[in-house]
Amino acid sequence: MSEIIKISNLVKRYGDLVALDHLNLSVREGEIFGLLGPNGSGKTTAINCVLSLLKYDRGDISVFGKPMTPSSYDSKREIGVVFQNVAVFSQMSVYENIDYFCSLYVQDRALRKQYVDEAIEFTGLFDCRKKRPPQLSGGLLRRLNIACGIAHHPKLIFMDEPTVAVDPQSRFHILDGIRQMNRRGSTIVYTSHYMEEVEQICSRIAILDRGKCIALGTADELKGMIRTGETITIEGIVLDEEALSRIRSFENVFSVDYRDQVLTLKCSTGGNLTAILHTLESDGITFGRVFSEKPTLNDVFLEITGKNLRD
Repeated sequence: MSEIIKISNLVKRYGDLVALDHLNLSVREGEIFGLLGPNGSGKTTAINCVLSLLKYDRGDISVFGKPMTPSSYDSKREIGVVFQNVAVFSQMSVYENIDYFCSLYVQDRALRKQYVDEAIEFTGLFDCRKKRPPQLSGGLLRRLNIACGIAHHPKLIFMDEPTVAVDPQSRFHILDGIRQMNRRGSTIVYTSHYMEEVEQICSRIAILDRGKCIALGTADELKGMIRTGETITIEGIVLDEEALSRIRSFENVFSVDYRDQVLTLKCSTGGNLTAILHTLESDGITFGRVFSEKPTLNDVFLEITGKNLRD
């Protein structure tokens, strides 16, 4: 599978601040590529450098196998961008907005009308096509923002937090639309603070921190990089220090948290639940509900970076 984006030793400084520190990253053609990182990790800076909207200090960037420069107009025609901040004209209708942005790439009127109609159908905006943005809900406004960014059928699409502050129905519609765009041939670079979205739709995921890529792989590969293999939560349990000490001595248990009669254990491998429950029952300790959860991307993020993505 060919690389549609290749970033090599990319460095970007803002005075004494190093925003990108010899970043190396590649995106393969046909992927939905997730880009995760805490605020200030370099995600937006990296995207702006790839789009040649921002000058960088050193390194190389190629898109579609060619060096990316401010004058790479042939490459830029094949790129769509959906920024986090909605960028549409409030005085123009839904149809007029999509038509305007599509016209920046597609001059043929008949073909452009076809593309605009497809974008409206694709984003579920047919009933709103004559309305202006101030008349739309937040979810519909997000859909319009997406339609304006993808109407020209780009081969590569950057989507920066496209589901922020939208209702569940719109979020589902947007995620389903992303899958459809990918199936019809678009490569997508997707950033989000919603771990479940990234895990749900992305084929590979990169975690950035302090301007570097510190982890890269599929969701399962990333989960395999951390110690947490299972989190066990036991509610309604009363424990003394002796019982807690026995639980801490379990070979695969590396974290024990006990407060308000809730016991939370982090274990390095599976198969711990049966042994722990057997020990509690043998000691005559009663308890309420029990949960066992596999590691999530949030667990990966916390263990690798020491930070919460939404902080």
